[in-house]
Amino acid sequence: MDLDAYSAAHRDEWDRLDDLGRRRDFSGREADELIERYQSGATQLSAIKTVAGSTRQGDRLSVSLSRARLRFTGAGSNILRQIPTFFAIHLPAALYRLRWLTLAVALATVLIAALYAVWISQDPAVMAAIGDDADLKKLADEEFVDYYSENPAASFTGLVWTNNAWIAAQCIAFGILGIFVPYVIIQNAQNLGVNAAVMFEFGQGDTFFLYIMPHGLLELTAIFVAAAAGLRIFWAWVAPGARTRGQSLAENGRSLFTVAVGLVFVLFISGVIEGFVTPSPWPWPVKIGIGALALLAFLAYMLVLGRRAARAGHTGDLEEFEAGAKQLVAG
Repeated sequence: MDLDAYSAAHRDEWDRLDDLGRRRDFSGREADELIERYQSGATQLSAIKTVAGSTRQGDRLSVSLSRARLRFTGAGSNILRQIPTFFAIHLPAALYRLRWLTLAVALATVLIAALYAVWISQDPAVMAAIGDDADLKKLADEEFVDYYSENPAASFTGLVWTNNAWIAAQCIAFGILGIFVPYVIIQNAQNLGVNAAVMFEFGQGDTFFLYIMPHGLLELTAIFVAAAAGLRIFWAWVAPGARTRGQSLAENGRSLFTVAVGLVFVLFISGVIEGFVTPSPWPWPVKIGIGALALLAFLAYMLVLGRRAARAGHTGDLEEFEAGAKQLVAG
């Protein structure tokens, strides 16, 4: 084979293949032509490699074929272009769907924590079972406060962030089981109730709320959202409605995984507040105000921006093309 003569003979075909491969929109005729050019080009590349091995002409044709193949196999959108859409539409839409379930989880947590605190406070035997007076008094007078400042702020922030993000991810990942999320809710509420009972028992009730509120407003809300997402995934296959269980689980799983990603950023903010704001020497109204502003910003994002996205028909799920076919049909 005379490679130069072969390349010259097919130059127009390769140029046309390259031109079609660079386009993003096609008419029906152009789409058919793209596939035909691709098939011819693949045959010609095979002939070049068989006879001449690796050549400049073959490499150029290979690039054109790769670009053409991406056009008819469906190249994914540029990830950088998806980021604004994710934060402006998909994430708030997914969060908005969880608003009532999040409220239910929050109320359940507060109720269970309050019941634990009252039970422990009114039964000396239960308080004694938690620890002896000396240890509990040390916890109330020293250890509870020292917890927030015994490590450098940056490392403490990283520790609480990764721990809370891991809990949130587990709630969503294992929510399908129907058992893990209630366990987390009860455990979280129990921990709050026990600490509150001990702090109030030794006259440190105000300290309990002052140190919990700056970061806890946002942190606990994020955990409530994660728990709500896990419960929603569980209910998706228990009561799928008009869809099959597989369809319901797939759609809810994809959209609510969006929540898991979003909560990583939310919990990072609460971690920064817990690491740098809570133990700081600033006045308590300032510290609690920072936590309240962070919570209000999140709620506005979830409810206002989320409501707008939901009204536009978004759910947090992938677009139809990226999600794949839901049902195979003939024709």
